[in-house]
Amino acid sequence: MIFPSEMSRVHILTHDRHSDKLVELLHEAGLMEISRSKLEGVEEGAMHPEVGICASHELRLTRIIEILKKYEKRKKGIRAALKPSIPEKVKVRKTSLDKKIKQADELLEDIEGFVIEAEGRIEEIEKRVEAIREDMEKLEKLSPLGIDLSWIGESRYVIIKAGTSSDLEALKESLHGKDVYIFSEQIDKDTWAVLLVAHSSLKEEIESVKSFDEIGVHAGGTPSNAINSLIKEKKELEKKKKKLIGSLRDIYRERKAILFAVREEMQIEKQRREIPERFGKTAYTSLIEGWCLSEDEEKLKGIVEKATDGEAFFSSKKADRSSEEAPIHLKMPEWANSFRTFLELFALPKYNEINPSMFLGISFILFFGIMLGDAGYGSVILIASLAAYIKLGKYSSMIKEWSFLGIWLGLATVIAGILFNGFFGDFIPRFVYGDATKALYSLQVGSIHLPIDALHKPLTILVITLLLGLAHLNLGFVLAMYQNYKRGEIKAIFKEQIPWFLLQIGGGALIGSSLLHIWSLSPLMFYISVIFTIIGLIALVLNNGAMGLFDVTGYIGDWLSYARLLALGLATAGMALAFNIVAELIPTIVPYVGIVLVPVILVVAHFANLLIQALGAAIHSLRLQYVEFFGRFYEGGGRKFVPFQIRRKYTEEIK
Repeated sequence: MIFPSEMSRVHILTHDRHSDKLVELLHEAGLMEISRSKLEGVEEGAMHPEVGICASHELRLTRIIEILKKYEKRKKGIRAALKPSIPEKVKVRKTSLDKKIKQADELLEDIEGFVIEAEGRIEEIEKRVEAIREDMEKLEKLSPLGIDLSWIGESRYVIIKAGTSSDLEALKESLHGKDVYIFSEQIDKDTWAVLLVAHSSLKEEIESVKSFDEIGVHAGGTPSNAINSLIKEKKELEKKKKKLIGSLRDIYRERKAILFAVREEMQIEKQRREIPERFGKTAYTSLIEGWCLSEDEEKLKGIVEKATDGEAFFSSKKADRSSEEAPIHLKMPEWANSFRTFLELFALPKYNEINPSMFLGISFILFFGIMLGDAGYGSVILIASLAAYIKLGKYSSMIKEWSFLGIWLGLATVIAGILFNGFFGDFIPRFVYGDATKALYSLQVGSIHLPIDALHKPLTILVITLLLGLAHLNLGFVLAMYQNYKRGEIKAIFKEQIPWFLLQIGGGALIGSSLLHIWSLSPLMFYISVIFTIIGLIALVLNNGAMGLFDVTGYIGDWLSYARLLALGLATAGMALAFNIVAELIPTIVPYVGIVLVPVILVVAHFANLLIQALGAAIHSLRLQYVEFFGRFYEGGGRKFVPFQIRRKYTEEIK
């Protein structure tokens, strides 16, 4: 697990009559990543002609699913979070593509026409309802005029226009001296409903009038009658829409499982028929190239022999650790799967690089716990994660993995809070003991008195965090040494890592003696420290020139970055303390009502503090990994191993 899993380069040469069976078994086994053939003189393969049929059915089924999903009744809020729906798996038997296509055709023939037609009718209804809303808004504006709407328009002798005006005086001014009759009724403070009546010869004058917004309507009777008619039509349309949506929901509820299952079968068949495009082809043979885990070589060879009745050439060669082509597979214990995600957020290792996932994950948990550093907040995370693991873990492997990580984060935070005297700040001393100056508990362990109050003894916490930082950075150097050793680059160890150990030992001893006066050095130890320091500095200059000396300040800066462990811990404790003080003062500031507000303020404020500080702790914990820790040994740049395999979510094959 310290390095990515060993990979082997695989070549398979088989007669075309065996290729379909071989692809099928390779697909089911999921052991081999098939890459595009690069052998010179060999033609590129081509997709199977049936890919188009599979793709067509997949698209048609996807269209039906997307339509039906729009109208599905879904759980919302807490109910949805506590009890998510589990995809129903349909049991399927291995059968031919023709039978699968027949099943898809029968399903589509049964529901496709109605679903597409129903969606079209729903869209038409929605457009008409929207148009009705707009017409009703127009008619509402004309209601004060109380006219017959059939009057509006143009006849042989008369033109009548209806609309609104926000400046009636400007409108009258623009029509001054013209034989146009203006009828108006005020709608609100700044708007009037207006009716313009004139001889048809004045059409151009009326159309160019200012401060008038024409409203076009196509109805008869009074506006109120027209509105009532539109309301009735709208209700009828919404009734039809509701009935159509109900029918679509019924179809989705009854056919959801089979729709997803049949589509998944089409996707699997399409994937299987697309892969020959990567093969190398001759007149009668197929060349399949790719990668597999070295531990799976024999298993893969057995599958090839079974599919081809032993009539195939199979070769595999374990990739050298210096290979830049080998894909990356990180073998992790189940409990640490979520650590892999943290690494992928940065970059996968190269094939000859150490897999730092375990170190990253454990350090992340430790640093997160110290930064949040409150047993109360840790308890909330722990309980929520346990509930998610027990209640929701069975629904999703992702929820299971991340809730398991949450359990560890909660435990680490609880332990840090107990050590550093934090439980929702000073909640227990202030509200339970009645004395905010008291500690959570009192315990003497040798010469150490617990708890260590982070707010009153920050220097002690600072020393602890800097020692942790020093250990973390040196772990990076140790991993770099091991990595160089495995690569056979022994010189690099003496050039790149050993000088830093000499500098830390020699420089640290001299600083502790001369500047900090922590200890005194004997003459022999003094000279050894000076020699170590000089050798370290010379090595830096030889490796990077004169600018190598700035690496020392860079390293000190990286080390001091671990002081953020203290800073964020103090921020959490300080904010929690402030909220507790406010809650304690509220009953005095606001008599009677203040007593009721106290629990509300405490719950809301501490929950907000938990969210903000937990986010900060997570981000800064990752930063210490990606910048300070990885800077010692890690580059990344690997490509993930993606085997050619069947991935089922909605189906389960009966063996």
